[in-house]
Amino acid sequence: MTDNITSVGGGSRPDADVSPLKGRTGAGAPAGTRGKTTIADGVVAKIAGTAAREVPGIHSLGAGMARAFGAVRERVPGGGGGGATRGVKVEVGERQAAIDLDVVVEYGVPIVDVAGEVRTNVISAVERMTGLEVVEVNIAVDDVHLPDDEDQEAESDEGRVR
Repeated sequence: MTDNITSVGGGSRPDADVSPLKGRTGAGAPAGTRGKTTIADGVVAKIAGTAAREVPGIHSLGAGMARAFGAVRERVPGGGGGGATRGVKVEVGERQAAIDLDVVVEYGVPIVDVAGEVRTNVISAVERMTGLEVVEVNIAVDDVHLPDDEDQEAESDEGRVR
């Protein structure tokens, strides 16, 4: 777990050192600012993964092997954890975060436009929910999902014996 401490504000105000994540201590400080808030890396990864999946044109997240292992894990009872962060890597510092995403896009969508929408949505969600500054969102497009891929997946799920 990483301690992420954000400094907000500036100038010569008496409360210039107060931030949403690290506040002042003592009886003179407002109750909402007493203490420190720690945000785990996994929290940022879940927020980023969820925000990326909300963008139209994104089929799934994760490189080929990660998707394959994820599909197996989801079929095993009790092994479905980790789906929200599959394909998401984060580096979280005291005030900033950098995010790497591996995505699969739908066939026919303009990849550059979808990547821009993903960046906008991820940055907005992470900054709004955590108070961290997102310095970069790197996107690797690992695959294109074709419409006939679903037919092949359904056939392989059925098996040979009925």
